[in-house]
Amino acid sequence: MAESDQKQEKNSAGAGDLRQTIKTLRASAPIALADLMSIWRSHDAEQWSRSPEVYQLLGERILKQGEPLLAYDVITQGLAARPADVRLRQLQGLSLARSGATDRAGRVLEELRDENHASEETLGMLARTYKDRAAAAQDRHKAGKLLRLAAETYGEAHKLSGGYWTGINAATTALLIEKKDHAAKLAATVRDSCLTELRQTRGDKYWLFATLGEAALILRDFPQARDWYAQAGQLGRRRFGDLQSSRRNARLLLDYWKIESPEIERALQIPRLIVFAGHMIDQPDRAGPRFPARLEPAVAREIKTEIESIGAGLGYASAACGSDILFLEAMLERGDEIVVVLPYEREEFIRDSVDLVPNSNWGARFERVLTQASRVVMASPQRLEIGGISYDYTNQLLLGLASIRASQLNTELVPLAVWDRAPGDGSGGTASVVKQWRDAGLAVRIIDVTRLQNQAAARAKKNKRPKPKTKPSRTQTPDKFHSRVMSMLFADAVAFSKLTEQQVPLFVRHFLGGIGKLVAKTARAVVEKNTWGDGIYLVFSDVEAAGRLALDICDFVTTVQWEGHGLPKALNLRIGLHAGPVYEFTDPITRRTSHSGTHVSRAARIEPITPAGQVYASEAFAALAAAKPVRGFTCDYAGQTPMAKGYGIFPTYHVRRL
Repeated sequence: MAESDQKQEKNSAGAGDLRQTIKTLRASAPIALADLMSIWRSHDAEQWSRSPEVYQLLGERILKQGEPLLAYDVITQGLAARPADVRLRQLQGLSLARSGATDRAGRVLEELRDENHASEETLGMLARTYKDRAAAAQDRHKAGKLLRLAAETYGEAHKLSGGYWTGINAATTALLIEKKDHAAKLAATVRDSCLTELRQTRGDKYWLFATLGEAALILRDFPQARDWYAQAGQLGRRRFGDLQSSRRNARLLLDYWKIESPEIERALQIPRLIVFAGHMIDQPDRAGPRFPARLEPAVAREIKTEIESIGAGLGYASAACGSDILFLEAMLERGDEIVVVLPYEREEFIRDSVDLVPNSNWGARFERVLTQASRVVMASPQRLEIGGISYDYTNQLLLGLASIRASQLNTELVPLAVWDRAPGDGSGGTASVVKQWRDAGLAVRIIDVTRLQNQAAARAKKNKRPKPKTKPSRTQTPDKFHSRVMSMLFADAVAFSKLTEQQVPLFVRHFLGGIGKLVAKTARAVVEKNTWGDGIYLVFSDVEAAGRLALDICDFVTTVQWEGHGLPKALNLRIGLHAGPVYEFTDPITRRTSHSGTHVSRAARIEPITPAGQVYASEAFAALAAAKPVRGFTCDYAGQTPMAKGYGIFPTYHVRRL
């Protein structure tokens, strides 16, 4: 077959697949998030670029499931092919708004409005950003001003087409700014419109029911509100993003009327999110039993009972043999969503933590749960050879990613562990992660393996088991090497190459000197510092200190009038942040404490792709900041970004002050 014929045949087959995908996404039948992500992972970017509709449909589906970050990636790729597509730009704004990046969302939507795309969709989404900013504002005067702007913009959107979703939001915001008569009149009009459409439509009725519930709340018809919201909740069980939007407005109205409604809360309830850890199944050569294979059915039953009791719908865990896989299987059996974080490269993890028990099926079960996960994250490209730092880092990452998702959905995060309540095998084990959770102020639910052992077979030595032995490292490492999870900052001066020889001393004195004074104020948290030319490298023991200092440096550089110091006006700085496990050692040449490893390299790749005058961070940094949680700054999703020097494509975040 000629090459042109092969290409034509491939294009024809791809077009057929694309048409089928669009048909599937258009259908009214619900699609699980894992299946949506499977469509995304297997898509042909070249074929999809010919039809922006497929990006739109998939992005809308993922947004309904409450995954705005994933939706943003889908929509942004669609915009790369069709940058002028209005609907994709609207959805990009909505995904940013739902992820918490309200300011960026507002800028996207304001650009559309200013380009004469001031449709009901554009204005309605823009009004939402004003409402979100009002809710976050600390100053009451500013909050009131933003809320009035939201009401005005919703009203403008509603006048364009009379749509019920902008109408009900216009009514809600009107009530919140004390325009009660106008709010009641609008709510009654929207109610009548929805009732008419409800009698005629055969399609999705979720938003009709939710809007009728909201209208009833505005009109203080609380029994009707409960009934409508109950029907909306039945249809929206797995539509976490839609439920969150409905619940947020319902809570605003209930707070305004100063009443409580457990029935409405239950109807719009978003399932809790579990972050999980637990013991692996015992290896045959284990010195003392902890989780023997015979306990697997009992542990599996306890996990299912706990999940049901918690009322979970989302689960975050690793995937080692034993507790992890049992938890993931139990979640999938219920039709729940799972996210898996592996400490390092998949095949090495299978050898270390999955295929450990002869003649078992843990390997096949591992592959099944990963296939059905909505997302699989690899914490590090390789395993650090000292202690359990790779696993400790994975546990921190799990908590951080779960915290980000729980915050987006405004739902409760519940830590659950399968643990024997004994000191563990060291850093990264179940005992250490339980301590980490408790130190963060979280109430941990425990499935006690020792209790299950005693119930299964009472033996006298059960309560005096020998302390488990720590696994030795598989390779020898130099003396005085340690491993720690650290935060790293790389910064590079913009326009440094344009300095004259006469300006270099001025740069050192004023630019580096000013930054040096800021670093000195954070001396306790900075464990390593270095410069080379215009480059700055700092290592921190604390993620919050790293973020705060990065923003302080950024503010200093962007506010100083450098021409007043004899330096170029365009002088600026790019700052990249990352957090991960690194080796800590005494450098044999400098005799100073130094740090190295693949995560140092990853941090160095973020800085070159950061816009001048901004601070960008890795997903790991954002997750560890959320796990702490930090105060004073936040991390907004910026999308999947190609790193410098072909390092790969990774999620990045924009770090900004609250």
